[in-house]
Amino acid sequence: MAVKLKAAKRDNLKKSATKQIRLNGDVPSVVYGKDKESKAISVNSIELVKTVRDEGRNAIISLDVEDDKPVDVMLHEYQTDPMKDELIHADFYIVNMEEEMDVSVSLILDGEPAGVKEGGVLQQPLYELQVRAKPADIPESINVDVNQLTIGDTITVDDLPKADRYEITEEPDTTVATVVPPDTMDDIEAEETDEDAEPELVDAEDDQDEDKNE
Repeated sequence: MAVKLKAAKRDNLKKSATKQIRLNGDVPSVVYGKDKESKAISVNSIELVKTVRDEGRNAIISLDVEDDKPVDVMLHEYQTDPMKDELIHADFYIVNMEEEMDVSVSLILDGEPAGVKEGGVLQQPLYELQVRAKPADIPESINVDVNQLTIGDTITVDDLPKADRYEITEEPDTTVATVVPPDTMDDIEAEETDEDAEPELVDAEDDQDEDKNE
């Protein structure tokens, strides 16, 4: 079931009007979709943040725009002010509830691997997975149990449980979790240190000899 969010139309698109909208605690926004006319709107900043926090990034939102019929949308993109940590713009995409779409879904590792208790280090190369599903079937997150992983074990996309409601579109051999020996991490850190070091001047001595001979 879609969560409801009220929106107001924006007729005045001048910078001064947009600034006033933000001062009023609202977020200037746009709603658009395939074969749909885009509309300039605004939504309450607190209500939008609360909706995303409670329902998830891929939540289906019933956007109730004044004088129009509610439409089912998803939050497609948003911009924040890094200095104030405030929302300054949002894009809503009108979805077809019967049509599959591609989205990113959070990947969460559950538990503590047996290999970590033995001194290994858990690595998570991916924090999001690409998923294809109808809007109502998009999972809030994909959780992976890593309790049984020992040192040297790896979980790939192909190892994840198959779901009827959605399809993971990542390459099957993509690693999502692995436990590596502690000495492997030392090697990685050493390589990173070497890469940060200043390059050796191989021809420095030869150059000095040439200077002496001149």
